[in-house]
Amino acid sequence: MGGNVTLSELTTAQVASLSTLQRALHHARQAIYTASTIALLLAAAIMTYGVIVRHVARIALIWQDEVCIFLLVGATFLSAASVQAHRGHVGIEAIAGLLSPAMNRVRLLISDVLSFLFCAFFTWKSFDLLHEAWVEDQTSHSPWGPPLWIPYSLMTLGMFFLTCQLLLQIAAGFTQRSQGGRR
Repeated sequence: MGGNVTLSELTTAQVASLSTLQRALHHARQAIYTASTIALLLAAAIMTYGVIVRHVARIALIWQDEVCIFLLVGATFLSAASVQAHRGHVGIEAIAGLLSPAMNRVRLLISDVLSFLFCAFFTWKSFDLLHEAWVEDQTSHSPWGPPLWIPYSLMTLGMFFLTCQLLLQIAAGFTQRSQGGRR
């Protein structure tokens, strides 16, 4: 499923069936998806500006690379939950057509549980990095030297949203499995 689904594209019954947490996460994903798109465009503009300034004016920008890296890290990690909401990550789709609907639901549930465990661990370690960078006032080793809590906070927040999305998918999988519904 490509693109980003908005609440306006969902039916009234689908919107009503969403829990408060799901609606809140959906709105947060929408805002982050838009911000990630802007961050990617901004990173492209900064890189283009840096290349032009370097070749035309013969001036090297010490901040260009790290700003672009921070923007790309933020866009990548923060948009991960939005991608997962459309099952754009791990899924082993090659065998989906070979399995019965019941086995396909089990495959999706196993994939979600394993992904959740990995992402929960990654979120915890990202938070450890963020805390360490904040407490120790760590900075990059470049001449510009921006604080490292910036990319670590983007990683932590993005992984937290992804972990929440996976948890919602696991809960939906168990709910649909107990009701015998399709996923």
